[in-house]
Amino acid sequence: MKIRPLKEEDIEFVYEIEKECFPKGGWTKEQFLYELNENPFANVCVIEDDNHIVGYVDWWITYEQAQLANIAVKVDHRKLGIGQTLLQYVIDDAIMHECENISLEVRVSNQQAIQLYEKNGFINVNIRKSYYDDGENAYLMVKPIGGLS
Repeated sequence: MKIRPLKEEDIEFVYEIEKECFPKGGWTKEQFLYELNENPFANVCVIEDDNHIVGYVDWWITYEQAQLANIAVKVDHRKLGIGQTLLQYVIDDAIMHECENISLEVRVSNQQAIQLYEKNGFINVNIRKSYYDDGENAYLMVKPIGGLS
């Protein structure tokens, strides 16, 4: 497995994974392009298996805060530790940037993701009501990582 920065020619592959993983409504190609080319806080990487993109992660570093914006792994590549690898990559980057915490929103119905986040020290701190376009609530989860020592 190899993690590398997203390139514009990867957008179609990433978008296909997005549609597969988030059938209730996910990001558009334009949103991925915005993250890649216009959002100065965004970091977007893909993970490859045998030179095929099997997942991606997008996170923002703003001052002392990190925000996990999007993470997904192809359905046929789940339960192989790829999500854990991507999440740890973000955690390591946030620590390197001396962030105080990492936050994220996750669908209340996405038990698999919630378990991954809890295993990595994320705490459910609030509910964002009707957060998603289809009206589903999201948990706001935060992982304290300390910031400056």
